[in-house]
Formats: sequence, C-alpha cells, structure tokens
Amino acid sequence: MSAPTVPARFRNMPPGPLLGDRVLADAQRQPYTLFELAPVSPIIGAEISGVRLSGELSPEVLAELRRALLEWKVLFFRDQDIRREEHRDFAALWGGLEQHPFANIIGDSGDVDVVALAKDATKAGVENLWHNDVTWRVAPSFAAILRAVEVPALGGDTLWADTGAAYDVLSDEMKEKIDGLVAEHDWASSFGLSMSQEQIAALRPQFPVANHPVVRVIPETGRRVLFVNRVFTERILGMDESESAELLETLYRHMNRPEFQVRLRWAKNTIAMWDNRACQHYAVSDYFPNRRVMERISVIGDRPVGVQG
Repeated sequence: MSAPTVPARFRNMPPGPLLGDRVLADAQRQPYTLFELAPVSPIIGAEISGVRLSGELSPEVLAELRRALLEWKVLFFRDQDIRREEHRDFAALWGGLEQHPFANIIGDSGDVDVVALAKDATKAGVENLWHNDVTWRVAPSFAAILRAVEVPALGGDTLWADTGAAYDVLSDEMKEKIDGLVAEHDWASSFGLSMSQEQIAALRPQFPVANHPVVRVIPETGRRVLFVNRVFTERILGMDESESAELLETLYRHMNRPEFQVRLRWAKNTIAMWDNRACQHYAVSDYFPNRRVMERISVIGDRPVGVQG
C-alpha cells in the first residue's frame, strides 16, 4: 500500500514535532555554577536568579551570562529594583551603547541611549509585529536590555522567537535555496510613515538601505539563523517581486510558530535581555488604555556575515 499523499496546504509546514535545538548539536554544554538558571521553554528563554544587576559583576559571572545568552537567546531577571544609571552601567558591560535615531518616534526619555516606551490612553502600543530591532542599520544591534518600570495588571506580555531553531528544522532543499540569498532592509516604510518625503530624503545619506544575508551566522557559535523580518525587510535581491514576497511570507510564518517561542508576563522591575541577532520579538498590544512603561537600552552590533562569508 502506498503512503497517503500529503495535502498541498501542509507541504511547506507539515504538522508534527519541531525539534530545533537551542545550540549546535556538537556544541559543548557546560553547567552554570555562579547563578541559578531555569529554562522557560525547551529552546529559548531562561530565568536567571542569584545575580544583582545593580552590583559589580565579576568577569567570571559576566562570562557565564554571555554563555547563557548565546545558549538561550533571552534571559529574564526578576525583582531588579535598579535605577536608570545602573541599567546603563549593566548594558555597557556588553559593549558600546546604541543611540536610536528615531527615538522621538518610538519613545522619549531625555537620554540619548535610553528609549522610554510609555503607552497609555493617549498612545497605544504598536510594536505588535515580529521583528529584530534596527535591521536597517549596516550593523544592527547586538542585544537589547528592557526594564519594566510600570506594567498593567493584565496584558502587555512580550514574546520572542528563536530564528536559529526555525532554521534548523527547514528542509535541506529550503536551506540550499536560501543560504546564499541577500535581502534589502529599510526604515522608510515603518519609521518613515510619520515623515514627509522631504524628511526621508534628508535622512537617506545617513541611513541608506542595508543589505544583509537571509541566513546569518553567529560568529561566537557558528549557528545559522534566519535574519529577515516583517517590519524592515523589503525584498530578496535577485528575485522578482512576487517570488520574493512568497518566499519571505513562507519564512515569516515558519519562524513565528509557537514551538520556537517563549512568552514573558512582565512584573515591575523585571528585566529581559535578548540577542537581537538570533531572535525576533513581539510586544503584545492588549492592554489599551492602561499604562505600560518600559525602558530599553541597546548594545551596538556588527555587520551580519552570511553562510558564504
């Protein structure tokens, strides 16, 4: 008896186990000895306890945190009652701090490297699209550190999706198709919506269109991750418009499956840190008109490198 034919609607995304791993299969996995680490999902997201982010962190603790970030992509720290200056000091341990050029559009804090995301009855949350931050930069952010200042009683969760695990479970045929592709990323169709054409043209020399590999390689681990997103990716180079749109939609839908996700319910003084290279995030906008205030600091990244270098 022949095997049943798989319905066409299931061929790109068949149901069943999706067993992407959180690290490369041959990676050496070591225990964490300087703090407690509790996984929140099988592949992405871990809660860290036993570390005070407002204090001095030894090189050994910082090294373990770096290893945990590479392995779990998102780290959660609860009950961190710290000041903005301490938030900034912790972020600076990871690299140079990024100044967001459109901070006046997405938030306002009065500080060049802190974006205060305050939402209430006068300003609803609009970050509920899956994305990596600032992929329109030539060198997108390495990481972001988000601190909950004020949260609603219900709602306002944030989700992250592991784009490395999503790549892992693609078919060999799809991997071969996308490994060498390059996509165009731009800010004009998002942040530019609140600008005039003259303002966009004036900013173009400073923030040109950026081209990045569709499959990015994380240099510390060699992990391959999908590096396209709905907000900033415009098209795949070398394809006609319809073919590019179809392939991108297939990748978006695949990346955003729940098996690759972790979800955080915020509480005041919770901090989330994530590797912006290796995961996307989505801020749930279900709390309007209640108030939600977060402060975010981003760490400068490097230029993405693809499979072929």
